[in-house]
Amino acid sequence: MILDGHQHFWALANPFTDWPTADLAPIHRDFLPADFPADAAVWGTVLVQAAPDPAETAWLLRLAQDHPLVRGVVGWADLSAPDAAAQIAALAQESLLKGLRPMLQGLDDPRWILRADVADGLDAMARHGLCLDALVRAPQLPVIAELAARHPALRIALDHAGKPDIASHGYAAWANELAALSGHGNVWCKLSGLWTEAGGQTDDATIAPYVDHILACFGPDRVIWGSDWPVLHLAGDYHDWLAQCRRLLSGFNETEQAQVFLHNGVGFYGLATS
Repeated sequence: MILDGHQHFWALANPFTDWPTADLAPIHRDFLPADFPADAAVWGTVLVQAAPDPAETAWLLRLAQDHPLVRGVVGWADLSAPDAAAQIAALAQESLLKGLRPMLQGLDDPRWILRADVADGLDAMARHGLCLDALVRAPQLPVIAELAARHPALRIALDHAGKPDIASHGYAAWANELAALSGHGNVWCKLSGLWTEAGGQTDDATIAPYVDHILACFGPDRVIWGSDWPVLHLAGDYHDWLAQCRRLLSGFNETEQAQVFLHNGVGFYGLATS
């Protein structure tokens, strides 16, 4: 059994859908529940926002309510809004909403998440049991480490392992910062999104050092597998990515593999298993 801990849906006609853009031809179309790989044999998925708009979060929650494949939603809210705490309290009443994701990688201020006017929203998330998905690139990993230290009650998932620059052989700096970040026990790491950072170099020999380091830092109890479908289509096939991860984790025992591919995500997001 597999939990896909990171996937997306979007419809281009939605007024809040401004990405993907037309230049990203493989994913510039609607991706909806009927398009999810039916033969992937996953137990469920975590559906993650792709637009910084509360209307998209409402749309994702409606999809989740109608499609049992989706076990939880990571939405969006403006954490810097004066009424952020009240917004979060209201969102937390949605049983399928499990977390929020500010799109940090695209903000002008790389330290935005550490601003004083964001702290109340983060504290409200922790109070209401909502997780934070951290969408950052490798140079922002120290920011997430500082965030984790400031908010030890907030559970943080590092999306796509912090997006190491695999295509440009950016292993060393990423590896050092990831190791430092892993020292914060409230941070988990998603084993996802590596292929889209690899510039077409998706063979086992290229990807293995990154996967090995993720597991060495976070261990099999704080790593969550995800596909990043359909963004994955920019680099390859769902089944090929899953098969590679299976191979690269074959040195772990069955219990440890089940943690990465199912149980860690269920526990992190507090997903219902019935």
